Amino acid sequence: MSEPQFTPRVFSGIQPSGGLTLGNYLGAMKRFVTMQNEGTHETIYCMVDLHAITAKRLDPTELRNNTRELCAGFIAAGIDPEKSVLFNQSQVAEHTQLAWIFNCVARMGWMGRMTQWKDKAGKNAENASLGLFAYPALMAADILVYHATHVPVGEDQKQHLELTRDIAAKFNHDYDVDFFPITEPVIGGAATRVMNLQDGTRKMSKSDPSDKTRINLTDSADAIAKKIRKAKTDPDPLPDTVEGLEGRPDARNLVNIYAALADITQQEVLDQHAGALFGHFKVALADVAVDQLAPISTEMARLMDDPAEIDRILGRGAERAREIAAPILDRTYDIVGMLRS
Repeated sequence: MSEPQFTPRVFSGIQPSGGLTLGNYLGAMKRFVTMQNEGTHETIYCMVDLHAITAKRLDPTELRNNTRELCAGFIAAGIDPEKSVLFNQSQVAEHTQLAWIFNCVARMGWMGRMTQWKDKAGKNAENASLGLFAYPALMAADILVYHATHVPVGEDQKQHLELTRDIAAKFNHDYDVDFFPITEPVIGGAATRVMNLQDGTRKMSKSDPSDKTRINLTDSADAIAKKIRKAKTDPDPLPDTVEGLEGRPDARNLVNIYAALADITQQEVLDQHAGALFGHFKVALADVAVDQLAPISTEMARLMDDPAEIDRILGRGAERAREIAAPILDRTYDIVGMLRS
């Protein structure tokens, strides 16, 4: 039996852990919308709710609300459920079924070397969940159950995608097939890693105790502008070249954010604002941020007022996802030798 040709297809997912930030938007969602609208790839975007429970037990009501909020964030950011497949992971059983096959392909040594496992389990590895250890095999299944050819990833997920490629290559080698694609990472953009507004050396995070360190996608226009005005900077004016930002993490962060929101390069930002003090630059940045983000906040609030409609969208997305995933899983079982009725 001949193996399928690989349709150009993008897959990516975000954990519904609550509290979407500017980092989620610029590092992921905005890029997802661009890929959708380019029309060169099929685009599949997922709320990976199974991954959300690997490290700790979440309150069930909170997890359901977070999943709906994330769906609302995707749509408000510009994901069209008719153009892209948009769904939550637990509604498509093929993810976990393929993950078991991949658990049997991946090697313990590969999994133990995962930086995220080492960081999250730390010295308490004996008490960490098996799910946390096996997380990368499920992530590989998330991607490969759709034969995704491209995955937009941040720097912190590159290692997991490399493992996905290793699993695909080993499966293909072990069974003498060319069945799973060797998925390519897509890494790019001026602000793929958005930093803390009060410390440009640290990543922006919803878990930071101080709300002024981040911009939330649910923030009002006034809150967005206020946080930018109070963002940490240094006393020097903006340089005229990107090289002039070396050693200035807070300045670099704000320039990166401006560039990503305005869809221009860092150098183009500096061409427009070289020599400006941060009091003036922050006004311009606040204008751009409010223009881009306030409509997202408003639309998210509207969508969250109708959870039944969000559930309907996710249910339809899961049906569309299974139309792609089920034949790929069935063929995987055939290759492995599973007896199927």
